[in-house]
Amino acid sequence: MIYSTATVPVNPEGETKLTRAQVWKGLELKARDARLFLPPGLCTRCDVTEESATHFVREATIAGADLREIITLEPQSKVTFFQATGPREGAIINELFEDEAGELQLKFYCYLGLRGKAPNGPEEHVEQAQFDSDKGYKAALLSTLERTREMLAEGKL
Repeated sequence: MIYSTATVPVNPEGETKLTRAQVWKGLELKARDARLFLPPGLCTRCDVTEESATHFVREATIAGADLREIITLEPQSKVTFFQATGPREGAIINELFEDEAGELQLKFYCYLGLRGKAPNGPEEHVEQAQFDSDKGYKAALLSTLERTREMLAEGKL
């Protein structure tokens, strides 16, 4: 199994300050259309295909892989992406919280397996290393906050 986690401060010194509501709006927009937040060309399709009071379903093509995710939103707090189809199975969570000092933090964590691959096999080790690298999910958190700031400045948030 792949377990990875990363936490970044929402408002590091020198950056435009974001409120919880602004970050939440960014997270919700990212959940509905990853193309707005991922590097150009990485996500070529992202469509919400079903919606209910408790969740929505998104079908996307990210890094060439077709996937279907069931996404739940806990307003102002947590987005959970359940991997229903695609190369991975499990859950990816983005959580917004205040630390002990009252500073807003954005946390990523996941617990995933690779469909059709041996548990704890070489493919999982490669994925684990990628998730934990400088270009993994910590970078994704930072780019999400950067894109949220851009959208705020553009009046799109």
